[in-house]
Amino acid sequence: MKLGAAVVAGAFLLTGCGAAGADTPKPSAAPSLPSLENASGEVAFWSSVTNMQPVVDEFNKTHPNIKVTYSVVPSGTAGGYAKLSTALQAGNAPDVATIEYPYLSGYASAGNLKPISDYVGEDVLGKFPGQITDLVKLGGKSWAMPYDAPPMAFYYRTDVLAEAGVAKAPATWDEFEAAGKALKAKNPNAYLASFYPNDANVLAGLAWQGGGKWFGVEGDSWKVTMDDPATAKVAQFWQRMVDQKIVKVEQAFSDEWSQDLQQSNVVGVVGASWSATGIISRTKGQEGKWAVAELPNWGKPANAMLGGSTFAITKDSKNPEAAAVFTQWMSTSQDAVKARGNSGSAWLAYPGLSDIAKNAFDASHFGGQDIYSVYQKASDAVLPGWNWGPDIASTLTPLHDGLGKITTGQTIEDTIKQADKSTTDALKSRGLSVTD
Repeated sequence: MKLGAAVVAGAFLLTGCGAAGADTPKPSAAPSLPSLENASGEVAFWSSVTNMQPVVDEFNKTHPNIKVTYSVVPSGTAGGYAKLSTALQAGNAPDVATIEYPYLSGYASAGNLKPISDYVGEDVLGKFPGQITDLVKLGGKSWAMPYDAPPMAFYYRTDVLAEAGVAKAPATWDEFEAAGKALKAKNPNAYLASFYPNDANVLAGLAWQGGGKWFGVEGDSWKVTMDDPATAKVAQFWQRMVDQKIVKVEQAFSDEWSQDLQQSNVVGVVGASWSATGIISRTKGQEGKWAVAELPNWGKPANAMLGGSTFAITKDSKNPEAAAVFTQWMSTSQDAVKARGNSGSAWLAYPGLSDIAKNAFDASHFGGQDIYSVYQKASDAVLPGWNWGPDIASTLTPLHDGLGKITTGQTIEDTIKQADKSTTDALKSRGLSVTD
């Protein structure tokens, strides 16, 4: 069951009230949306998204009745979420905050956000692709405006693979393994890609693409199924890639990883649309030698998202109508994308906006390839029905702990099974009803 289709159970259970029975509150009739035409006043905005000051400046210039004050905060896991949570506890959170998809249901279910669907209608929200709106819905309401929705992709060195006899990007994971073996035969010290023990979101994306569904709602209970057969298939494949040294176990964004890319020790990146920017900065002198392809699949087109941000109105907002005007404009307006300028290789959630982002991004590093056409196909293939759990930290922490041990005997599959149990135990300890 899609989390967005669940009744109040998801949000109700996370409050620590236990399983809901006959007295579970039912959704009330949707109130009439307030008019935003005359919204005015001040809006405080916190975000870690790069280059947002020109966007705020453009909004303030074109919306004289609303003044947005922008504050840069660290990325979520680098301290941004801790800062936001502290402000929410103190009752002085900003009107609008940037929250990534995996963390949104936790903030929404804990009562820390105002539903964006109380202010923005389906004439706008309904234009986002279904697999994206699934990620911002709980209890029949949308809790944030989607901003970017980066599909996963595979980047590779065309010249190195060609020398190994691999003429084109692997279309399936079987072809990926074969390409890795051909590369090792040509250069035993080279790796086709990296496996990141410090970024379990990549593993989650691979499970999503493989047909896994880690979270859902069953009746009045959360359902945790990280150890489903689809995920086990993915885990066993990547364990084999690690064991055969087709991929190198190393920390994402580390100096070691950057040096391996620069020195051609690692010649591919399993990442997302936003990865193009980092590859360009880390592979100077390799211009025209890189290309991007859709993520290899399991026999038929399928993809997943990796990362992505939303703009949410917090419970502390004293001016939610003006905040809604601002969040809607940032997420759906061509002028907002133009004002941001070069936003890296961003893939935006609202239809048509990525065409503008494309025009501001120099993709010459990829030999003239139309990389945005690849992102479009990858985005179209994102599987629907993936949901994030109500407390993502209780999932990612045991995953990172276990993945950090895979070079010393721990397996990826065992790590996922342990994370499944840890997640279930953590949610139960908070008084939630959980089924496996």
